Amino acid sequence: MKSVKVTILGKQYPLKIEDSEEEAIQRIARYVDDKFRQYKKELNKQPDTTVMSLAALAIAEELFEERKQNRQLSQQEQKVMKKVNQSLESFAEELTS
Repeated sequence: MKSVKVTILGKQYPLKIEDSEEEAIQRIARYVDDKFRQYKKELNKQPDTTVMSLAALAIAEELFEERKQNRQLSQQEQKVMKKVNQSLESFAEELTS
């Protein structure tokens, strides 16, 4: 385990992570910080808790959309693989007949 600090909206948060996770955690923290700052700029009169909540909802929406697209691609892949397998089976039957 390794201790690292990430900064979000100017506040440092200590985290214990696996050594192999450091780069990913830093990248994620920068993304969250950027998103929070974007919302803070747009909603400058709102308290940080409101800004952070709305930004978190936007990030969650992105995640759900990516998951949906991933499911759709997986389903398309399964259909294509089924067709390829059927074609290969037909070809194999032709070769053995």
